[in-house]
Amino acid sequence: MTSPLVFKPTNAADACVIWLHGLGADQTDFAPVAKMLQQTLHSTRFVLPQAPTRAVSINGGYQMPSWYDILAMSPARAISRDELEHSAATVVGLIEEQVADGIDPSRIFLAGFSQGGAVVLHTAFITWQGTLGGVLALSTYAPTFDEGLQPNAEQQRTPVINLHGSSDAVVLHEMGWRAHTWLKSQGVTADWKEYPMGHEVLPQEIIDIGHWLSQRIV
Repeated sequence: MTSPLVFKPTNAADACVIWLHGLGADQTDFAPVAKMLQQTLHSTRFVLPQAPTRAVSINGGYQMPSWYDILAMSPARAISRDELEHSAATVVGLIEEQVADGIDPSRIFLAGFSQGGAVVLHTAFITWQGTLGGVLALSTYAPTFDEGLQPNAEQQRTPVINLHGSSDAVVLHEMGWRAHTWLKSQGVTADWKEYPMGHEVLPQEIIDIGHWLSQRIV
């Protein structure tokens, strides 16, 4: 298993962002973003894990970095739940490593783009039983939010920001909005930011993420 990329801050770390890349990408994908955000978040460590390489059914079984297999795209994503759970357990392990290193869970943030975002939403509100500093859900959806499970009181205290493109043709706008409205219906503090973009990340989005994190990392 590939070790995560770790970007140390200029000051002693007292907060951490664990950031998961999307399908087919790798752990270096958001390295420039981490470095940019650390210019203002001087005591925040960034941890960028690498998804395992596995066959992805919707891509003809082609091997690529993937947090879980996607079996079908419609009418809704059909996924390998076991592989999703395994990826969520990996994220929980990273959280526990940060806690062991002295970072309070209330100062640990999960971020993920696309498939990585689906993993962090599942981790924060289904797998991890405590409160976290927050979740950044970029151009993503929540494949397990409609299974009748409800976040506990600790999980409800984890704030979320959902960021999505108005013309996203990969993870449709309505999929991201559905995850956002579910969170709000469960008593979670969830913000929504929409951008004139497809399945991508814009500079203004990174600025907004920096502001959102700075308000919570003081």
